[in-house]
Amino acid sequence: MDGVLILAIETATGCGSIALTRGDLNNGHLLAEAVAQPEKTHSRQLLSSVDWVMKAAGIGWPDVNGIAISLGPGSFTGLRIGMAAAKGIALAADLPLVGIPTLDGLAHSCPVIDRPLWSLLDARKQEVYAACYQPGIGGRPELVAPARAIRPEALAKQISVPSILAGPGVDEYHELFARIANIHLIPAALSSPRAARIGLLAAEYLARGEFLDQITAAPMYVRASEAEINLQAQTKR
Repeated sequence: MDGVLILAIETATGCGSIALTRGDLNNGHLLAEAVAQPEKTHSRQLLSSVDWVMKAAGIGWPDVNGIAISLGPGSFTGLRIGMAAAKGIALAADLPLVGIPTLDGLAHSCPVIDRPLWSLLDARKQEVYAACYQPGIGGRPELVAPARAIRPEALAKQISVPSILAGPGVDEYHELFARIANIHLIPAALSSPRAARIGLLAAEYLARGEFLDQITAAPMYVRASEAEINLQAQTKR
């Protein structure tokens, strides 16, 4: 697995990234990573960022073993753009496509934990996307409650044991979460989604043969989009 080379795409939030990684979380390392500026759209920067990281690392397409994509939840537009690009690259290069839940990648910004960990993204509409992890083998996060959209006040009421909260959702509702007893808050600056973690996690998926279909793969939205909600409302009239 040391030699597994992954091109990873992360566009779940306003500031996306592209990375080339070699190996997995236990023995891997980052070769190159480009972070997109949030004021520009992912569609304008994504493919140029792919080209940049390939050249920066001195890697050619025959060297790449797989394409990894951050599945979501997150920005609906960002997820669609990232998935479309990942599928197109995987098909064009004839490479396996691996999908990693965004909150899983975020959880691994805290690779060794000794208590429950909640990964949080701002879901807008006064909600957060949240998933819970327990310490697993070697203290690595293991998912115990899958991603869902929930109001931060409701989540705060559910946290009754000492826990860790990490991710951009922490910054958005810092004042609320800071009032919970025995909570350790990790700010977004230290725990935001990154393509590098998606790539290192994807190496493990690749080793297990866990791939996405290059044609039918879709983002993990968790919550219906505004357009879908409006369509459902119109249908019921």
